[in-house]
Amino acid sequence: MSLDNDAEADTLDMILRGVDPSWRAGATAYLALVSLASPDEADPLATELTYTGYARVALTKSSAWTTGGSSRTNTGLIQFGKRTDGGATQYARAAVIVDTASGPVNMAVIATIGDELPVSLNIRPQFDIGTVTVTAE
Repeated sequence: MSLDNDAEADTLDMILRGVDPSWRAGATAYLALVSLASPDEADPLATELTYTGYARVALTKSSAWTTGGSSRTNTGLIQFGKRTDGGATQYARAAVIVDTASGPVNMAVIATIGDELPVSLNIRPQFDIGTVTVTAE
């Protein structure tokens, strides 16, 4: 599991000081697609995909992920918007779980995906059950 720097500090305060970060209480998290397989922890969304039709996908925290062990995987099909522009193919190589539907975030957790996803005209990127993995390190 990789967290951005602010989320790391918030997590330490939550565990060690009992201070809940504002982003923890929300019922929804969002999944973003990025083009780097190993996003920079300091700026994990620097390479977020930008095709026409793209939007972060809302996930219900209480039911979106498996439980148990040190890894979590998605429990349902996750579908992104269909690409409607004919620009150069973009490649999704990792996913990032964030706390906002768009724009800046307060926390980000980097997740791995099975294979890179090429996204070109009329393609709707999706992840089957169990193909997005978050692992605690």
